[in-house]
Amino acid sequence: MNTDLKQQTSQTSVQELAKMGLIAALYIAVTLVVAPVGFGPIQFRLSEMFNYLALLHKRYVIAVTVGVMIVNFFSPFGLIDVIVGGLSTFLVLIISRAATKHIKNLKMKMVVMAAIVVVSMFTIAGQIYIVSEQPESFWFMYLTIAAGELVSMTIGGFIIYFVNKKFDFSK
Repeated sequence: MNTDLKQQTSQTSVQELAKMGLIAALYIAVTLVVAPVGFGPIQFRLSEMFNYLALLHKRYVIAVTVGVMIVNFFSPFGLIDVIVGGLSTFLVLIISRAATKHIKNLKMKMVVMAAIVVVSMFTIAGQIYIVSEQPESFWFMYLTIAAGELVSMTIGGFIIYFVNKKFDFSK
C-alpha cells in the first residue's frame, strides 16, 4: 500500500471515529439535560432524534448504541438498562435501516423508522415492568413510554431533517 493511500485511509478512520464520538457524546448530553424524565415509566428523550442518523449512514448505528449504553449507566435500573437499552437500540436501528433500504424519500424513511422505534418500546416497558416495583401495568408503561418516544421522534425528526439539509450526515 503506498504511503498516500495509507495516510488517506488513516485520516478517514479518524474522521469516522470523530463523527461517531461526537454523536455518542451529543446523545449522552441531550439525555442528561432532561435526565429526570429520560428514565423510567414516563420518558421523554429528545436525544432519540439521533436514531434518524442511522438512516443516513451506518456508522451512526454504533454511535447511537454506544451513546445509549453509556447514558443508561445513569439510569436507576443500572446495568440491566445498559444491556437491554443498548441491545434494543442496536436491533431497532438495524431493522430500521433494512426496512427503509429501498425507500428513496427521506421523509418517508423517517416516518417508517419512527413507527418502528415507537412500537419497539415494548422492550423498555417490559424491562421496567420486570425490574421495578412500579405499580403501573405493563400496558400503561408501554403506552406512556411509546407516547414519549413518539413526541421525541416527531420533534427530533424535524430537527434532524432540517439540520441534515445544512450538514449532510450521509458523508
